[in-house]
Amino acid sequence: MSNREMQAVRLRETAGPDALRIETVPIPEAGPGEAIVRLRAAAFNHRDVYVTQGKYPGIALPVTPGSDGAGECEGRAVLVDPMLDWGDDERVWRKGASILGMPRDGTFAQYVVVPAANVHDRPAHLTVDEAAALPLAGLTAYRALFTRAALHAGETVLITGVGGGVQTMALIFAKHAGARVIATSSSDAKLARATALGADVAINYRTDEQWFKTARAAGPIDAAIDSAGGATLARVADIVRPGGRIVVYGGTNGDATVRPFSIFWNHLDVLGTSMGSPQDFAAMLAFVDRERIRPAIDRVYEMGDVAVAARRMEEAAQFGKIVLTID
Repeated sequence: MSNREMQAVRLRETAGPDALRIETVPIPEAGPGEAIVRLRAAAFNHRDVYVTQGKYPGIALPVTPGSDGAGECEGRAVLVDPMLDWGDDERVWRKGASILGMPRDGTFAQYVVVPAANVHDRPAHLTVDEAAALPLAGLTAYRALFTRAALHAGETVLITGVGGGVQTMALIFAKHAGARVIATSSSDAKLARATALGADVAINYRTDEQWFKTARAAGPIDAAIDSAGGATLARVADIVRPGGRIVVYGGTNGDATVRPFSIFWNHLDVLGTSMGSPQDFAAMLAFVDRERIRPAIDRVYEMGDVAVAARRMEEAAQFGKIVLTID
């Protein structure tokens, strides 16, 4: 490999995690207004696996996946904001906005080129692995909790399906903000980890068929953060207190049938969100720095084990973020 080449994870077909291959490719060049980052660590998100399965919109191959990354840029220890071209309206991203790693080549490589404005100093208390685990999950969780749900100290927030990167980050953020947290999962092991991170109430929705009643009895619930959709979202709408807020950023369980009565009779705010603005990212980093927050890391893999890491994500076995070391 020459000094103008690098190692990168490439996807050339949508045949699942095993289609991820390491290749030698040219080092990208930064254009006007861009910066090149020498990556030392990257992290997985569900979208990376969805792309390998052909379950993500606008797939264009070949591509280097990866939205999260940390490393060095011009002698600085940095991490990357994965949200590209948000636009001028802080309330909503503009048409044409995208996320690093699809369609633009992402962070599962030794080098990545991004807009210079997307490169931020790494909080000094974070390791490079922790910094790589923060961007997408931290941005999404911060916007859901604070920009959209307007969560504040003393309130109770329901976090459904804790264990994935965003929901785990939401738990950590909520506790540092002084909120009370009710967390659900189908795994007792994940609930034990959530409790260790500060969850006040932990409910296994698989063994407790009336989990929503258990959650409501532990309330009142001021806000709920949900990425499941389906029957989960329908239940959430029934148990949030009158005047409460529901923030939705995903739909892994498919479409939901929600009773309009639950929304209008209880004066609920149902709020959608996805990723976050540059202002959200800067506020999230300041919060992490001030509170000395550390993301939860599940496992760290070498880049050569990228397919193994992707399969762990595919199986939803993780608690927190799955990190890749970039040599």
